[in-house]
Amino acid sequence: MPKLALQPLYSPDVATLAPDRLIDQLAPRFDRPSVRLTPSPALTEQQVMKRWQKLAAPEAQALLLDEQTERTMQAYQKNIEYFIGTVKLPVGIAGPLRVNGSHAQGDYLVPLATTEAALVASYHRGSQLITAAGGASALLLNEGVTRTPVFAFLSLAQAGQFVGWVTSQFEQMKEIAQSTTAHGKLKDIQVNIEGNHVYLVFEYTTGDASGQNMVTIATHAVFEFIMRHSPVAPVQAFLDGNLSGDKKANSYTLRSVRGKKVSAEVHLSAELVKKYLHTTPEQMVQFGQMTTVGGALSGAIGVNAHYANSLAALYIACGQDAACVAESAIGMTRLEIHPHGGLYASVTLPNLMVGTVGGGTHLPSQHACLSLMGLAGQGHARALAEVAAALCLAGELSIVGAFCAGHFSRAHHKLAR
Repeated sequence: MPKLALQPLYSPDVATLAPDRLIDQLAPRFDRPSVRLTPSPALTEQQVMKRWQKLAAPEAQALLLDEQTERTMQAYQKNIEYFIGTVKLPVGIAGPLRVNGSHAQGDYLVPLATTEAALVASYHRGSQLITAAGGASALLLNEGVTRTPVFAFLSLAQAGQFVGWVTSQFEQMKEIAQSTTAHGKLKDIQVNIEGNHVYLVFEYTTGDASGQNMVTIATHAVFEFIMRHSPVAPVQAFLDGNLSGDKKANSYTLRSVRGKKVSAEVHLSAELVKKYLHTTPEQMVQFGQMTTVGGALSGAIGVNAHYANSLAALYIACGQDAACVAESAIGMTRLEIHPHGGLYASVTLPNLMVGTVGGGTHLPSQHACLSLMGLAGQGHARALAEVAAALCLAGELSIVGAFCAGHFSRAHHKLAR
């Protein structure tokens, strides 16, 4: 009789807990919560103090609502509800990272907010290597932020009628969408028909803002126009049909764009690889080939070692939407022997959701981090995207070098303990 291999998949509690006890523990409970917050989400001194009275945790209050936070808390008014304070994260600096881009030009000292030891050191090493090689070439390839409403009809024929009408209304819809924003531009509507369902992919440029709220508001205005004027009434419709890839890793935008799509590359001599990474171009290419197969076996979307590390640290430091790392951290890393010798390395990231205005970019610490790079405010979002791609390239080189030289575990042991 073969043994059931439950142990690797489930906690022992699932198999050993008595059924009656399990039912009791998982049953709904309707008794009144022991602590209830004040109903108002407003950020006022009075409401903040009421919340701390409910929490009754003076030590936590002293750490989260320190003097600086209390003095500047109105700055957070449009960024949070039920405010109680701020969390302090260590911020390190990596660089200089030389970027020779279509928008980013110069040597950047990049602030990274993280609690992971060895992370900033790794990006610092990769940045120095790239700079020693003359810098990373970076090119913004495309940009566009999407929202994807979905409409259901009684039949495929009705769906086809609807699509015919939609395609005739683009200029009208463009005017409606752009009436809601000073900076957003509706540049395209793509159509996806699935049976009697129609998904419309509204694609916008959003200026220097990341633009997610902007495109939601603009698309909602068009959505209402469609619901009022469509010659074929949908039996059901929703503002978003989950086709945009918003905050989710997905293969749809791997081939297109959501946010800003950037490629970055560098050519490294064998001498530089040896000096900074203590390995060889051939070893790094072999590692890249074997781990690409491993990624395919795991079902990974795209090929990369750890884009998420740099993007999470950069996004948090610079007031970006950290949840967008879920979609931003996909792309393609490529390592090859250069025809003239040495190592050719490139990254392509199609979903860099970054902005230099709006969102959290105006908050004191986050604005300061953008200012350190000279990328705060209007006119810098495209440059920030190119810096982000070059930073990912630096991280790929450093971590692959660490694995090839047998230093990956040693670095974490040395810096994290």
